[in-house]
Amino acid sequence: MELTPGIIEIDLHGLRVEEAVSKVKREVAKAPKSVYSIRLIHGYHGGTRIRDAIEDEFSYGRDSRVKSVRAGGNQGITELVLR
Repeated sequence: MELTPGIIEIDLHGLRVEEAVSKVKREVAKAPKSVYSIRLIHGYHGGTRIRDAIEDEFSYGRDSRVKSVRAGGNQGITELVLR
């Protein structure tokens, strides 16, 4: 869901780690060039495994669209900065 122009927000609550990573990969692949950030809401208590998997999957230039992975406004949010 695009709330602010250029930012897509995805709620990953209730998904298993594999499902969450797969969903994020699909969203990154189909994000239009006008989108510069994808905000992932995974939660803090159970969401840390999803956060870690997202960091592993998208850090270090593993996806050509993702410039960087950074912490969001709180511990339950991770942001992907796109190229």
